[in-house]
Amino acid sequence: MRGCGYGVYFEECWRWHVSVSIEADMEWWWRHGVRRIWIRNRVKMSLGQAFEWREKYMENQRLAPNEDEGEWLSCGTGELLRRWDQRKYLRLVEALKGRCLLREEMEPFILSRGLEMEEKEWLYYVQWGALEGDVKLLQGVERVVGRRLFAGAFNLGGGGYGRGRKTPYRCIRCGSGEERLHRTLCPHCGTECPYCEACLTMGRVRFCGLLVQGVVRGCTDGGRVPRSYSGGADVKAKWGLSAAQAEAAREALKFLQGGEKFGAGGNSFLLWAVTGAGKTEMMFPLIDDALGRGGNVLIATPRKDVVLELEPRLKAAFPEERIVTLYGGSRDRWESGSVILATTHQLFRFREAFNLVVVDEIDAFPFHGDEQLLYAARAVCRPGGKFVLLSATPPKALRDLARRGKLAHAKVCVRFHRHPLPVPRRIRIPALRRFAGNGLPDALRNALHRSLTRGAQVFVFVPHIGSIPPLVRTLRFAFPDVTVEGTSSRDEERSGKVERFRGKEIRVIITTTILERGVTVPKTDVFILDADTPLFDDASLIQMAGRAGRKLEDPQGNVYFCAPEWTRPQRDAVRQICAMNSLARKKGYLVS
Repeated sequence: MRGCGYGVYFEECWRWHVSVSIEADMEWWWRHGVRRIWIRNRVKMSLGQAFEWREKYMENQRLAPNEDEGEWLSCGTGELLRRWDQRKYLRLVEALKGRCLLREEMEPFILSRGLEMEEKEWLYYVQWGALEGDVKLLQGVERVVGRRLFAGAFNLGGGGYGRGRKTPYRCIRCGSGEERLHRTLCPHCGTECPYCEACLTMGRVRFCGLLVQGVVRGCTDGGRVPRSYSGGADVKAKWGLSAAQAEAAREALKFLQGGEKFGAGGNSFLLWAVTGAGKTEMMFPLIDDALGRGGNVLIATPRKDVVLELEPRLKAAFPEERIVTLYGGSRDRWESGSVILATTHQLFRFREAFNLVVVDEIDAFPFHGDEQLLYAARAVCRPGGKFVLLSATPPKALRDLARRGKLAHAKVCVRFHRHPLPVPRRIRIPALRRFAGNGLPDALRNALHRSLTRGAQVFVFVPHIGSIPPLVRTLRFAFPDVTVEGTSSRDEERSGKVERFRGKEIRVIITTTILERGVTVPKTDVFILDADTPLFDDASLIQMAGRAGRKLEDPQGNVYFCAPEWTRPQRDAVRQICAMNSLARKKGYLVS
């Protein structure tokens, strides 16, 4: 995209600007008493080059323009001013609040809001908004040599983000550095123009590309009228919480309402709840608090199926609020609401938009190990806003911060039914490759037989997709009267098989960690084969073990770690589960 740089002498000093619609600037400055601006060779510069020119002039503290580089133009032609529509302008900047959109996304966004504008017209309005402070105009990729990449709101201790790492360029939208940028010859720049590969699925962000960010005024509210709300006075009765849930919710509300800072944790609160503790119900009082103060809420979750599951529950809990769900292919793609429920990648289209950001399963894929998504999650929170991080297995960096008192947190150490978590037991058997496709080891066969005899559904987790077909054959041979199926991320019939498993049509399902979260079956036993593999850390072992004992009908369940070796992650997983049971017993949460 083309852009131009210019200078204007105003209030006894020179100011340097970049424009995507110079007519808007000329008219705006005319209204402020300026009659001439100095423009730098507008025909030859791309938008990225215009931003670099401005940075050069600002860094060198230029007091006046270089006359050889440009020309003087008179302000205030008045031609576009006669087409000015104040109503359109106000509707556009209101719709853009908190959004961060590519130039290519602006047209469908504008049409979704019932505004009919050609590109020249909306560029005029957003340029005017940039001068008024209602809009920020950004280049997609910027040069950042010697600059800090991002000052994070919450820190998981990984990657180079927020550590002052130097890199020639970065993507403004997702924060990716030089290693994720690719260069192609660009007709606008006349050079090899970098674009970002990391967030390419959300549209191409490049050096000469335009990002339009709507500015949200104020820090403490969402521009909505505050309503009457309980303020967390009796969360247990209002939301039907258990004693453990209510205690954690009160601690979170105390943090959200008090604003106390906790070192590296800053404006973040960790809700550390065991698998099956009822995290969704604990979110309700926190959402109610933010909405009651006139704010707005984002709930970010890793998977589309979780979004679809939470939507009806949120609408039932908050019938008067506008709940918008965003995921790939969502019909609500450009809609706004007081509560946004979105998959993680949708966060790239927002910037400083929300008073409360709830990040569900912060340890899960795709959040886990993806600095771009963590960057996006940090960027969507307003200055003065708060984060609530939900996890049954927080990353070590967060656990360490919590242990040292640097991160506000609460532990929910017991499930809603108040029975202890099933503690995994060890079955020492050979590695899976030694018997898959052949006969089962006696110890494993006997344990599976006991589970099937008691009427349980059986999860069998394996580390590799390639192990599933031979193990399916082995189990079908060992238990010919039992329906055994396998599934993985490559299985197009995965959803159907999971539903059949829930409906007891399938008794044994062999899978990878793709089903370690989000699948709840009333009566379940769990077998984790090759539990000693490095692919299974303590967090994934706890999550897989968490499939058992989730319902009151069968609160104990059975969990087996099956492997030749007893490794540290297995020991750590057992230790953490026992620690939560011990804490629950100490606090009197467990049934006697």
